[in-house]
Amino acid sequence: MLPLVGQELTANAGGSGAALWMSACIILAQAVMIPVSTFAGKYADLWGRKPVFLIGLIALPIRGILYGFSDEPWYLLAVQALDGVGAGIFGVIWMLIVADLTKGTGRYAVTLGVINVGHMIGLFLSQTLAGMIVDATDSYRWGFWFLAGIATLALLLFQFGMKETRHASPG
Repeated sequence: MLPLVGQELTANAGGSGAALWMSACIILAQAVMIPVSTFAGKYADLWGRKPVFLIGLIALPIRGILYGFSDEPWYLLAVQALDGVGAGIFGVIWMLIVADLTKGTGRYAVTLGVINVGHMIGLFLSQTLAGMIVDATDSYRWGFWFLAGIATLALLLFQFGMKETRHASPG
């Protein structure tokens, strides 16, 4: 969602100060991500991988929905803090899930590579489609809400299609 936020900030600022706002968005997300990743690492062992990962997945559609309500730079910056929640959790948990699922198989690195390829394909497709929606509707709101819908679909697929992996046997 950050590239779309950057486009909206640039469009609204007329190029004036957009780089500063984008820098603030990135710095804020990183500042939030650091303590959240510590939380994720600690609670992944206490609660399991799935519940912690779900917290990160819940942050995504909320973020997308909230972005659609205002185009004010301060508002967009505040909503961007939720990016740190998702990034902090995903950065830790998905590697633990892969480690759980590939333990003893020698397939950890290749599995991470396949996941990264899927992630990049999803990034490309979601940004392309969201951009097309923004162009067609002349509104960033619908682009963000589209991305929130995709995030909600991912949340539901993970919730109902993924089992806890903390004590999983390699398959």
